[in-house]
Amino acid sequence: MSSREVVLRRVREALGRGGPAGRETQVPPTRPLPADGGAGYRRVGELPPEARVDLFAERASEYRVTVRRVTAAELPGALAEELSERGVRDAVAPADLPEGWRAGEVRWHLDRPGAGALSVAEVDACDAVVTGSALAVAETGTILFDGGPRQGRRLLTLLPDLHLCVVEERQVVQTVPEAILASREAVRAGAAITLVAGPSATSDIELDRVEGVHGPRTLVVLLVR
Repeated sequence: MSSREVVLRRVREALGRGGPAGRETQVPPTRPLPADGGAGYRRVGELPPEARVDLFAERASEYRVTVRRVTAAELPGALAEELSERGVRDAVAPADLPEGWRAGEVRWHLDRPGAGALSVAEVDACDAVVTGSALAVAETGTILFDGGPRQGRRLLTLLPDLHLCVVEERQVVQTVPEAILASREAVRAGAAITLVAGPSATSDIELDRVEGVHGPRTLVVLLVR
């Protein structure tokens, strides 16, 4: 018996379409889906806005994210301070990042669509990237990117060692289903959705944690009220 035949036999047995001796076995009944056709999980959060934002800040911090809460007026100064304190000399940003966000005594490299796109080497040579975001999820401390305004290409957030990400409080939803639902128009338009929970990290077989392998080693969220 070939490997293919073995696999198919095991699949049939798992589905109840023939036991080891070729006998038909009864398929256990499945539970009916809820009336809305979903899985019955909670889709909408119930926290008030302030509690929702507090929860996001708490959960993101658990992923080793530095969360700094500022007002819109304080944002440019906060970005400049973060860049200066972390020794950033060259920073990359999407071309539509607000001019006021491009603060600090650094050289700014703007990534423009099409012919104005920076090369991989040019992005990799930068110390930091500054972007906006699409949404954030309170319960998981996750930030969602859909390539929309102020976000740029995902390449920008994969190569520099430091990512400064601006999240506005109005962008914070409570649950993942809410974030997915809010992203449906971007998905229909062909956008790639990226979910980020903390800086890049992985562990080897001995559970030694290594950061910065598949993306930024450090993630700083500027949470704007």
